[in-house]
Parts: sequence; structure tokens; C-alpha cells
Amino acid sequence: MKILVFGPQDRYAVYKPDFVAELPVELVFRRPDQTYMEAARENADARVLFVDAITPVGGDVMDQLPQLKMIHSEGVGYNCIDCDAARERGIYVCNNKGCNAASVAEHTIMLTLMALRYGIPGHNAVLQDRQIQMKQEAIAARKPGLFQCSFGLVGFGDTAQATARRLAPFGCKLYYYTAHRRPPEVEADFGVTYLPLEELARTCDIISLHCAVTDETREMVNAQFISNMKPGAILVNCARGALVDNQALRAALIEGRIAGAALDTIEPEPTPASHPLVDLPPEARDRVVYSSHLGGSSGGSFAAAHRIMWENARRVLEDSRPVNVVNGL
Repeated sequence: MKILVFGPQDRYAVYKPDFVAELPVELVFRRPDQTYMEAARENADARVLFVDAITPVGGDVMDQLPQLKMIHSEGVGYNCIDCDAARERGIYVCNNKGCNAASVAEHTIMLTLMALRYGIPGHNAVLQDRQIQMKQEAIAARKPGLFQCSFGLVGFGDTAQATARRLAPFGCKLYYYTAHRRPPEVEADFGVTYLPLEELARTCDIISLHCAVTDETREMVNAQFISNMKPGAILVNCARGALVDNQALRAALIEGRIAGAALDTIEPEPTPASHPLVDLPPEARDRVVYSSHLGGSSGGSFAAAHRIMWENARRVLEDSRPVNVVNGL
């Protein structure tokens, strides 16, 4: 069975599970000089397609792969895959649900603390021989510690739940919003209180995004949402950049309508230096902490993800249904 890969070859060498050696499969990687269409056309007999979570896969690519049975995201996200087109063609779309929840939760808290406790300005002040001046400015600003904050989780899946578990020892108040409220016993277990989205935006000092990109959530953090946020609030995004209206967040940062942002994901990827959320004027620049979409990029997360992918490839080889199907087949 041929498996076509749209992703870096070195990752597959590092994270390939031992049992793969026993499978009758041929692994083929798209060459750097190839387009996705060209790679698909040259490997029309591929039955499985492994793709980086930010790689676009449309119906035109699928049409070049008439034997394709499964498209598998290397991550949790799958919004770059045309799930409707795949369903129409009888192709499973799968993801690695939950594989990086702990890693992203850690990253969320790290970025939150950096944004709240002057991580970047404090670092720069030492390099610029401004340590004492910067310290005095920070003390005068009276910014709260995390233990004093109300923390709002938008979405309450695996990653948000892992974040809630890790936030509990900090002592902050935890709130959440999701389209389908959890039962009281689940809320009690995680120590969270449900709030409607607008009320959560008005209540919380920190708002952290933990939901998938859908027609309902795309650019959900828009001018209206931001207008409901506290003036001292911080937005944290370790989910997907497409959840945020870039221009609306840029305006809010420049005008000081919110205190700051911590961004692991920005739409589009790769993110250019000229991006409206990167090319900020000096007065807004120190209000943002950036990360290179590293939230789920721990060794443990990728090992778990690749095991799920290869186990699903084995299921396809055996004409069985894969797990973590996300396109309704």
C-alpha cells in the first residue's frame, strides 16, 4: 500500500513506531520542487495521505488520487482539509484528537505568564541596561498575578480541560464557554463555571481560545467580541489563527483597548513579518508575545500522533474503519 506524505521527511523517520517495519507499505514524500497537485498526480495509486495540519488539501488534489481511502492530519487540526469534498468521494478524514492536549496546555500557561508578567519587556530591559527602571514601571502598573485573575476558556475539549487541570494550583477563577454545556459533575470535577460567550468576555482577565475552526467560530474574536473584553484583558491563542479577526485585534492593541495578546497561532501560516499582528507600532509591540506554533510540538505529542496515524494506516490496509474520523463517514 502506498502512503503519500505532504510533510517533512525527517519527522517521519524520528517518530515512526516500531511496528511499521512489519507493514507492507511504501512511503513516498512530496519533493520540494513539486506542487501538491504534481505529487498527487505522480502517486495516483496512493491509498493514504498523511498531511501537516496546516497543509491545504482540496477536492482537486483528491481527484488525482482515485484510490485514496484516508487523509490523516498529523495534528489535531483539520480545517485545511476539504472535509465535504472528502466525504463526497468516500474518503475518511482523521485527526489525532487529544494527542497534544498536555503540551498545548503547558504552552498556554507559559504564554499567559509571559504576557501577564512582562516576559519579553523584562528580558529586553536587562539586555538594554534598563533593569531597575523597568522593574519600577512594572510595580507601578499594578498588574495582577495569575492567582488574582479570572481565566476564561473558549471551548472545553481535550486541550481546554488539560489547561484547566494545570491552572487549578494557581488559584485563579476558571470559567468556560462551549456550544454544549457540560454536566454539573464535569464542571465540579474541573473546577470551572459556565458563562455565555459575551458574559465570559466581559468577566475574564484572560481569555484563552481552545476551539476548532468552523463556519461558526471563524474570526469569532472580532471587533464586537473585543469590545466586550475588559480594558486590562489578555487574549491567548494556542488554537488556530483563523479564530481571530486580524485587523480587529490589531486595532485593539494599538488603541490600548485590551492589555495584550499571546499568540502561538496566527492566520496565515507561515506568518510574514509584514503581518498586521506582527508589524505593530512601538507602542503596541511590547503588548504581544509570539510563539512559532509550538504549542503541540513536544516530542511526546508527536510520538503519540504518529502512532495514531500508523495504526489508522494499518486499519486501512486491513479494510477496517479508522478511528478519529472527523468528516461524518
